[in-house]
Amino acid sequence: MTGRPAADDQAPLTALLQELLDRIAAEVPGALGAAVTIQHGDGPLRVAAARGLSAACVRAQLERFGGPVPLACRTGVPVVAADVFADERWPALTVSGMTEHYPEFAADWLRTRGVAALPAAWDADGGLVLSATLDRPATEETVTVLRRYEKLTAMALVLAESAWPDQAEQMLDLLQSRAALEEAKGIVIALRRCSPDEAWATLRRASQEFNVKVRELAVALVELMSGAPAPQPDGERTIRPGNAARTAAEQLLLVFDGATTAL
Repeated sequence: MTGRPAADDQAPLTALLQELLDRIAAEVPGALGAAVTIQHGDGPLRVAAARGLSAACVRAQLERFGGPVPLACRTGVPVVAADVFADERWPALTVSGMTEHYPEFAADWLRTRGVAALPAAWDADGGLVLSATLDRPATEETVTVLRRYEKLTAMALVLAESAWPDQAEQMLDLLQSRAALEEAKGIVIALRRCSPDEAWATLRRASQEFNVKVRELAVALVELMSGAPAPQPDGERTIRPGNAARTAAEQLLLVFDGATTAL
């Protein structure tokens, strides 16, 4: 990257990319790992972040054997492999070759099947590839999951290029609260019998009316309905709703109950 941020500025980017990969791996059935690789100008394709087996799998493709990730970068189109080690498009990428060079993952290579790689642009002179490694054949559905995170990944890289750690932190906060937001939307959909867009608009409107953050309202609503903690990460990013958010959730449920009774 040109104008590369200082190490301290890169910390939010690293956390954000790891969070994106965690989300991808959680949504892809049979995922053994996920990775984002980047290229700037005519420079080499390199791993920006990886989780699970994808760290070694992608590195092997880039440094030794070829494979779905460098092919996607070169052609600019998604690559789907049902059986990555038996695919004629990259004959050097085999179980025996991977085992020889990465013996510590020998058992993992035996259960590795599919790989999906999605190329995208993140600025006028930069490209990225999102990829997932699976214990089953990769399909177009795998690519669909990757597409959902394509723009967020590109945005994260743009923020890093511009050295805007505060905005990267805000994006990370949004991702961290996503699970609770989605569950809160599900509650509104069930109670109001509305569309996902209408549910999101309802949460936004309620957060404005009660002057609370929408993510705090979402967590309070989920905990009120379930009687248990909402899904979210541990540590300093845990969302702890205040009294105002909990009151807003209670009032919102009263409105829903009244609407349901009137039907």
